[in-house]
Amino acid sequence: MKKILTAVVLFSALFGARAQQYGGVVEKSVALVGNDIVMLSEIEAEAQMMRARGLAVDKSARCEILENFLVSKLFLTQAKLDSLTVSDAQVEAALDQRINEVMTTLGGEQKTEEYFGKPIYKLRQEWRSALSDQSLIQEKQREVASDIPKVTPRDIKKYCEDTPVEDLPMVSTKYRIRQIGIYPDKEAAELAVKEQLIGLRERIVAGEKFATLARLYSQDPGSVSKGGELGMASKSIFWPAFSDAAMSLKVGQVSQIVETPDGFHIIQLIERDGDMFNARHILIKPQYTSKDRDKAFNKLDSIRNLIVLDSMSFFDAARSFSEEKHSATNGGLMADEYTGSSYFEKDQLKPADFQVLRNMQEGEVSEPFESLDNEGRNGNTIYKILYLEKVIPAHVANFQEDYNTLIDEVNNKNAMAAIDKFIEEKQKTTYIVIDPMFQGCEFQRKGWIK
Repeated sequence: MKKILTAVVLFSALFGARAQQYGGVVEKSVALVGNDIVMLSEIEAEAQMMRARGLAVDKSARCEILENFLVSKLFLTQAKLDSLTVSDAQVEAALDQRINEVMTTLGGEQKTEEYFGKPIYKLRQEWRSALSDQSLIQEKQREVASDIPKVTPRDIKKYCEDTPVEDLPMVSTKYRIRQIGIYPDKEAAELAVKEQLIGLRERIVAGEKFATLARLYSQDPGSVSKGGELGMASKSIFWPAFSDAAMSLKVGQVSQIVETPDGFHIIQLIERDGDMFNARHILIKPQYTSKDRDKAFNKLDSIRNLIVLDSMSFFDAARSFSEEKHSATNGGLMADEYTGSSYFEKDQLKPADFQVLRNMQEGEVSEPFESLDNEGRNGNTIYKILYLEKVIPAHVANFQEDYNTLIDEVNNKNAMAAIDKFIEEKQKTTYIVIDPMFQGCEFQRKGWIK
C-alpha cells in the first residue's frame, strides 16, 4: 500500500511540475506508464501532425493516439531495461525524412514554423528524441515478434485442418508471364520534343508567361492546371537531375532542357528555401507515330511467327530480340522488382497487359500490343507480345499449392499473438495511471484502467 501511495504522490507532483500553457489548453501529464509520462502536449502534437496530413481529429482520435502512446511506452520501458540501442545515423535519416515530409505538406520552412509555433531547430530537437524512442520501440517490437517458434510443415498442415475454410486466406488469380518488348525509335521522337521545348523556352524568355504555356503544353497531370507549379517541396522528392537543375536557378530564371525518367522538362524557379524549392515546369514526353507503331508491330509479328511455328522458343526469342532489359536475360520472364516473385496478380500488372492476358489461355502467345514499361512515374511506351506460361485461378489457400502464403499467414498471426501477449503481461506488471479526462475512452485493449 505504501508503494502505491508513493507512486500516486510522485505522479501528482509530476503533473504540477510539468504544467504550462499549450495552445490555449493547460499542459499536464495525462498518463504514467512505469517511469514514463505521456504529456497532453504529445497528444496534441500528434493530433497536429494528423491535421497537417488532412486527417480529422476528434475525441476518439485522441483516445486512439493516447492508446498508441501507452503501448509504445510499454515497449520503450522494456527496451531501456534490455539496454537496446539504435544507430544515430538511422535516427537522423528518419528525422530528415519527417522534416521534409512535413515541410512539403505545409509549404516550406517558414510555414512549418508558423504552424507549430516553433523554429525548425527546436522541432528537430524534439522530433529527434521522439524518433530515437520510436526506433527503440520498433527494435523491441521486432525482437518480440521474432521470438516465436519456427513454423514446420506439420504446423502449416494442422493450421489448414483446424481453421474454418472461411477463415483461411484467399489467394487471388496469379499469372506467370514472359514478354518480348520493342521500343519505338526514341531518337527522332526525343529530337522533336527537344525542339518543341527550345521553342517554348524562347517564347518565355521573349516575354510570354511560363504558367500560360504550361497550361497549354505540359503533360504533367498533377501540375498542368496550376500553370506547372509544383508547390514548395523538399528537393529529395524529385528526380536528382530535376532537383539539381531547379536548385541551380535564380528566382524567375528558366532552365535548359532537363531529362528525367518522366520525360523532358524546362523549369522556372519561383522560390528557394534551404533544401526546399517551389518551381514551375513544363513536361513533354516523346510522342510516337503510327509509323513507329507499325514498324515495331511488324518486327514483333515476325518474332511471334517464329515462336508459333516452333522455329524458336519464346525463351530464346526474348534473349535475342527483347529490348526490355529487366526480363530479356531471363528469357522474357517477368518478375516483381521488390519480391522477385514471377507470379503477378491483376493489380500488379499494367492495365494494357491485363487486358490482353484476360483473354488468353496457358501456352498462348499474344498479338502485338502497346503498353508501358516500369521506368519513371508512369512508364514509357513499349510494344510487346506476351506468353502466358501459367495461370493459378483464385482459390482458398491450401497446403499443396500455397505453402509459402500459409507460412506468412501463420508467422504473422504468431507474431501478432506474441506482441499481444507481451502487452497484456506488461499491463499487469507495470504501474499505469490515466488522467480522468481520458478515462472515458473506449480503448481497443482492456487493462489500461485499473
